[in-house]
Amino acid sequence: MKYHQIQPPPHLQDYVRYYWALESSGRPDEQVHFVTIADGSPGIIFQQAPGAFFQEGKELSSVFLYGQSTAHTRIVSPATFSTIGVYFYPHALKSIFGIDSNELTDDCLDLDLFLNGKQLMERLENAADVKAKAHILSECLWEQICRNDHMLQSATRYALQRIIQSQGGVSMKDLRLELQVSERTLERRFQEGIGLSPMLFARICRFQASLNQLRSQSYDKLSDIAFEQEYADQSHFIRNFKEFTGLTPFQFRKRIQETVENFPVLVQS
Repeated sequence: MKYHQIQPPPHLQDYVRYYWALESSGRPDEQVHFVTIADGSPGIIFQQAPGAFFQEGKELSSVFLYGQSTAHTRIVSPATFSTIGVYFYPHALKSIFGIDSNELTDDCLDLDLFLNGKQLMERLENAADVKAKAHILSECLWEQICRNDHMLQSATRYALQRIIQSQGGVSMKDLRLELQVSERTLERRFQEGIGLSPMLFARICRFQASLNQLRSQSYDKLSDIAFEQEYADQSHFIRNFKEFTGLTPFQFRKRIQETVENFPVLVQS
């Protein structure tokens, strides 16, 4: 597989982490099995595969916007495909598209239809290369921002930053005291702006920190990760890891090829 990563233009860097592109050429009778991993961020995927597209129980549209994931899923693809994706920051659905983020949690929608027939898919299909596709997506996103930009409420932005900076370790009680808001108010605002409860988002941040430690192999045994990421014990860490990947840490190391971060290929045994 060929992988490319493209940085967004300066005016989008508060919304887009990066663009990524993945190309594969395999036999017509082969399939690729991807694992989607909860990572705290929504995104866009445009897939250009003649006659065959990603399937997640149903065939996904050729250009779709997806929301926050609360658990792992499996996506099946033909072995020959060309895909470009947008990896957003957590607040993007609200701040770019004006959508209450919880409306799209664990779901996706056809972006071309959502944009009222602006022929995004046709423009992407006719683009010469990956950079041209990224430029088209940037234009589309900036147009939406200029129309819909809904800045996060300051309390939600503060809570988001505190949770990310602490890798999910901040106390929700302390966070509410710092913000001087009730549990219900914080949860409602966070659900609207981010698409998850602050507690679940914190759990995903802690899981991602443990996953990064596993990736970097900066541990001697799994209990080291459990301790450093403040899980109750190794069993708690493994249960949490399996909830968000569908695999134990041992299975993840043995069966995963992670060309695209948090969108790895599952090696069939």
